[in-house]
Amino acid sequence: MPCGSNGEAPYLSREERQKVIETVVDEADGKVPVVAGTGSLSTRETIMFTKDAKDLGVDAALVVTPFYYKLSGREVYEHYSVLLEAVDLPIVLYSVPKFTGFSLEPSIVSRLAGQYENVVGIKDSSGSIGTIAEIIRLVNGSVSVLAGAADVTVPALMLGASGSIIAVANVFPEISRLYEAFKKDNYEEAIRLQQHVSYLNEILVKRHNQLSAIKEALRIRGLPSGYPRRPVLPLKSEEKKGIKTLLKDVPQHFSEN
Repeated sequence: MPCGSNGEAPYLSREERQKVIETVVDEADGKVPVVAGTGSLSTRETIMFTKDAKDLGVDAALVVTPFYYKLSGREVYEHYSVLLEAVDLPIVLYSVPKFTGFSLEPSIVSRLAGQYENVVGIKDSSGSIGTIAEIIRLVNGSVSVLAGAADVTVPALMLGASGSIIAVANVFPEISRLYEAFKKDNYEEAIRLQQHVSYLNEILVKRHNQLSAIKEALRIRGLPSGYPRRPVLPLKSEEKKGIKTLLKDVPQHFSEN
């Protein structure tokens, strides 16, 4: 999933987005689906970025709600409606109120899903299990509902969500074992893993600026990803040491028994 929130997409130019997506599509080489973040402040730019992603060969686009200006429900609906009519590509709606300042209403999700076949999912990062439950109820299985907040992964799956897209998976993809355990009805194991996922989320997402913390955690795991783009700053040296200490035992919690 290139050019998502943790990919610092709002700080990338059009050319940089294209390069990132092109690189990921090339590396994936058809082995796994590529869902590119293409949302932007304006409808015009969102359409442009989504068309770019389609031309580069992505399988779907993740489209965040427009941010900066506070929009009405009618304006948000029209934004997505115009996009869905302009680009023939599967679209995953994306609600992340901690970044955008407002939540995509379940009624709008349901309306879009019912009217447009290319709406294939919704990533809800509100962290509100009530909101996720209402979306699941309204869409009634017509699209995939994905939790975007790590703390509610198991609760969302219990309610009928299809899965999750979470920041900490960038550092520890092994946490996919939580999903595997749940699908095998091994709920005790899924709950155990959820506890560790929530702990990781506390360290890497809530305690620090997640862009800086995730990059530092990747470096610790031997996968250096550079520095965040300003105005975001790298962690201070004492913060880096703290993350290294806290993460040293994490991999064993997600290893095969």
